[in-house]
Amino acid sequence: MAFTLRIGSRPSPLALAQAGMVRDALESLLPHTRTEVVAVKTTGDRLETAELSRVGGKGLFVKELEAALSERRVHLAVHSMKDLPARLAGGFRIAAVPAREDARDALITHGAGGLDALAPGARLGTSSARRRFEALRRRPDLQITRLRGNIDTRMGRVLRGELDATILAIAGLKRLGHSGAAHVELLNDADFIPAAGQGALALEAIDEGPVGGSEEVERAVAALNDWRAEVETAAERAFLAAIGASCASAVGAKATVVSDRLRLTTLIFSSDGSRWLSEPAEGTLADGSASAEALGRATGERILGRGAAELLRAEETL
Repeated sequence: MAFTLRIGSRPSPLALAQAGMVRDALESLLPHTRTEVVAVKTTGDRLETAELSRVGGKGLFVKELEAALSERRVHLAVHSMKDLPARLAGGFRIAAVPAREDARDALITHGAGGLDALAPGARLGTSSARRRFEALRRRPDLQITRLRGNIDTRMGRVLRGELDATILAIAGLKRLGHSGAAHVELLNDADFIPAAGQGALALEAIDEGPVGGSEEVERAVAALNDWRAEVETAAERAFLAAIGASCASAVGAKATVVSDRLRLTTLIFSSDGSRWLSEPAEGTLADGSASAEALGRATGERILGRGAAELLRAEETL
């Protein structure tokens, strides 16, 4: 029987669109190899209304896909990078990080004017503590409503008038080709520092031989790797690992390649959003991802030394 490269994905419309992008790219590099996207429903997909921090966090979107990799039901898993834990479980590796989409957040409203044009006491839906606190820093009068679900679900609440606004990653809107009736305003990433890994994809494989047992497939997957996306996300994830961030942590981290250097901006909120710390950093990229990871770790250690550990400890009592 001819070999079929099986690509695992969550079953959400966005996840399947992202996996489809990867499949199409690999098909162009492997014209004689059959490819197939396999939808794998995760615990996070089944618990659509639960608060993630209460039921296991981001790993809920990953473990079933990793089980499918371990059991060879799929050869490659496509994740939104921000869904991956800062440290992968043993036996797995990130085989490639494709070119990154815009990492910024976007405000979704009925009409133009953005955040400042929202009426006093407007209802903003989000289940992200980071987004909630970043919005309240700008507009402390906003009423925040917990909101989970896929992009269409969250936008629908705004379009039906049940909410006045929500905040989504612009990357997801672009990948789904959303224009819709809602107004979309890109948020300044100086005020709304995105989640680590936002806008990036991670292609995960088992850490045992080439993808699918084929050196040809391994080379094709490696060809999808984008150096800029790789080093940016390496720094962001190293920062998360250094501070021991959990799924409940309200943390932003965004690295940007500037010539041969890497700039990293970070932000940590206390559990109630009343206190925050930021820590900018910049470093060389002489050793590629190793340099990026070192910058992320050092930045995490510095912000912990400034009191971030106390903010993070407070979250453990929630």
